[in-house]
Amino acid sequence: MKTFLKNCGLITFISLLHDSFSRRLQLPWCHGVTQDLHHHVLGLSHVTYSGEQDSMASKDPGGFLQQLRQVVSRMGSGPRGAGVGLKLLIGAGALAYGVKEATYTVEGGQRAIIFSRIGGMQMDTVLAEGLHFRIPWFQYPIIYDIRARPRKISSLTGSKDLQMVNIGLRVLSRPIASQLPIMYQQLGKDYDERVLPSIVNEVLKSVVAKFNASQLITQRAQVSLLIRRDLIERAKDFNIILDDVAITELSFSKEYTAAVEAKQVAQQEAQRAQFYVEKAKQDQRQKIIQAEGEAEAAKMLGQAVTKNPGYLKLRRIRAAQNIAKTVAASQNKVYLCADSLVLNLQDSSFDNLSLGK
Repeated sequence: MKTFLKNCGLITFISLLHDSFSRRLQLPWCHGVTQDLHHHVLGLSHVTYSGEQDSMASKDPGGFLQQLRQVVSRMGSGPRGAGVGLKLLIGAGALAYGVKEATYTVEGGQRAIIFSRIGGMQMDTVLAEGLHFRIPWFQYPIIYDIRARPRKISSLTGSKDLQMVNIGLRVLSRPIASQLPIMYQQLGKDYDERVLPSIVNEVLKSVVAKFNASQLITQRAQVSLLIRRDLIERAKDFNIILDDVAITELSFSKEYTAAVEAKQVAQQEAQRAQFYVEKAKQDQRQKIIQAEGEAEAAKMLGQAVTKNPGYLKLRRIRAAQNIAKTVAASQNKVYLCADSLVLNLQDSSFDNLSLGK
């Protein structure tokens, strides 16, 4: 059955190729050959897969090959230019296929390594960008993207005071170009899937365990620096370069978050109460100072009046001026006696009052 299908496929291919070629060259002798090929293929197509018919086809393999030779001989019996053109057509197709399979292109930001069926991985060969050649079927290019790629990794770990912390990292990673053959042998092309999650969890657990939950918030810059340093050193063991490591998320459990919020509220209330106490103390000090100032002023005023009665007259004149200004500016009519307006400044009674007589 396999021989039957192979022969049918061969005849069909020759028929189609010869038919296409005859149409291009417009040679009348080709049409007869093509019709014979079509009739032969159609006759074979009616043969079904059964024990009887398969045995009939296998009994006379020489007849089938003889018919194929006759068809090929008829194809070669045409004009000489037709045979040469057919050979050139087949040769050009084979050459185009060979050139396509023998060349490949490495795009920008990529590197290629070569795997050979004979010698295996070529450990000392890393091809840069551009057009390259290979031996078809024997050599296969394996292309790596060496540009930095971002990746987000989250890890749930415990702090020094046994609080669960969820930390998210953003990592920019790329392979070391000169170590690509070793990376392919040990890790494959999905090196980031195999390596980064495990080493990130390892480093996060070791660093976070050195700090309390509150320190993770207040000393976030220091925590990020330690994680970055340890993670870069750990990735070098796998020939991976980390261009950037940053903490993107830092969250705690709901219970711890609620406790922290309650503590903050209590601290705010205590600070507010302390503020009120300090304010009351300041008001009290202000009143004491004000009272002491007023007492001292009264004492000094009494001493000034005792020493010089004219000082009291000066105060009465100033008071009379203020009263006069107020009355003049008012629209209401006010009747005041001279004594009420403290204009009796020259009376002897005022002098006696000033001297305490």
